[in-house]
Amino acid sequence: MKLWSLLLLLFTPWVKAVTLDQLQQRFSAQPVTRAHFHQTRTIKDLPMPLRSQGEMVIAREHGLLWQQTAPFPMRMVLTDTHMVQAVNNQPAQVVTAENNPQMFQFNHLLRALFQADRQVLAQNFHIDFRDLGAGRWSLHLQPLTTPLDKIFASIELAGERYLETIQLYDKQGDRTDIVLSEHRLTPTQLTHDERQRFATR
Repeated sequence: MKLWSLLLLLFTPWVKAVTLDQLQQRFSAQPVTRAHFHQTRTIKDLPMPLRSQGEMVIAREHGLLWQQTAPFPMRMVLTDTHMVQAVNNQPAQVVTAENNPQMFQFNHLLRALFQADRQVLAQNFHIDFRDLGAGRWSLHLQPLTTPLDKIFASIELAGERYLETIQLYDKQGDRTDIVLSEHRLTPTQLTHDERQRFATR
């Protein structure tokens, strides 16, 4: 073997193939993940897409906190027992698991998407996981269960160390693109303000 070939083998990082199980282990080991989001909704009957941005917190023991900052303030909290949504600092609307079980089926799926929960995803979707090389991956989900198969045509996830993009294609021909960036894993516990928001009813 030529010297330059040997040096290339020695000093080129070797990236192992990524599997869905490894991805789930990686995500589930992160107690709290924070990220900035940009969301673009393309609706076929509207001439321009709808854009929004803000901050997201996914906490393993608590749920999902979605804090939109533009074009107007909106906060949504999803836990195992309730969903809270407040727009423009108006009184919050609260939905519980008891009075809207379909919403909480979707809630569990949202958390499964962010945490790559293979068991939950396999119960509701046909899964096509692909290792794209260099540590990158994609996950194509085809709904199998109702009401998901009535709402979504498909869902696409992609990333590397973190979940970076989500694309939702619905049965009406509309599309939602979410780009996650500036991921942070610290602090590993919720801040006082985050705990208060998750506890809000």
